[in-house]
Amino acid sequence: MSKRVLLSAVSVFALAPSLASACACGCGVFDVGTSTMMPTEAGGTAWFEYDFMNQTTNWSGSSDAPRANNGDKVLRSDFFQAGTQYMFNRSWGVMGEMPLTDRFFKTTDDSGNLVKSQHAAIGDLHLQGVYSGFSDDMSTGITFGLKLPTGDFRYSGFDRDTSIGSGSTDLLLGAYHMGEVSKDYALNWFANVQWDHAFMSQGDYRPGDETDSAIGVYHDAGMIGSGHISPLLQLIGSYRVHDTGLNADPPNSGYKRLLISPGVEYDVNAVKIYGDVELPVYQYTNGNQLVAPVLLKFIVGYNF
Repeated sequence: MSKRVLLSAVSVFALAPSLASACACGCGVFDVGTSTMMPTEAGGTAWFEYDFMNQTTNWSGSSDAPRANNGDKVLRSDFFQAGTQYMFNRSWGVMGEMPLTDRFFKTTDDSGNLVKSQHAAIGDLHLQGVYSGFSDDMSTGITFGLKLPTGDFRYSGFDRDTSIGSGSTDLLLGAYHMGEVSKDYALNWFANVQWDHAFMSQGDYRPGDETDSAIGVYHDAGMIGSGHISPLLQLIGSYRVHDTGLNADPPNSGYKRLLISPGVEYDVNAVKIYGDVELPVYQYTNGNQLVAPVLLKFIVGYNF
């Protein structure tokens, strides 16, 4: 089976919709681990992605902590992203993606009263390039580009680290590789990494540098109905340093995290459907931060 049919089940965070908007415990993890946008030949892909994260547990260090230690109580986010990628040839391509986020935030005000805010807005636009010309099979590549401050970071109901937009202009750099375990492409592996560095900021808030990576295996399980099904299993790691600035909360920002993520992709001709569940197996937060017990991802892609 060709890699084009399988879509490799390989994640290229730069080609997958990115969610690196500010979050109490980071959303950049969604930037890795997707499977529908891996370039395997010249041509285009369009996609729609939905992700869900409900941060309700207060975490400090490597364990949960009393809710009273954190003024923030709930941060629930629905992410909707639409994007397109086009490979001009087997070496060079571009990608653009625009997210929209609907976020609910419950916290305490200066008087200790619980207050709730809900806000939906456009997020930060991502524009990136891809180079996959290191080998004929396009199995190794690098990604590079910018995250632009198009997202709303001035909504009064949110803090800067919980706003839909970060307000920063970020440099995005990444690399990926995929390889075969069996010669018939039935069993394959992948690895990738992306670094996000904010080099321009606004309003005395700069999000901390973040590195997200994934490694995993996927299997072509054959035909179900008129399409191919490919289950996969991956480990996703994240590392983020402290935020900085007068409107940041450095002691309660920055984290380390490892998630395990089973998923499945179903391909019917040019249509690709993907979903996974991401479960934390280890997380360490500085200070007190809200974390989610599970993260969900769903993607529909179309090759043209």
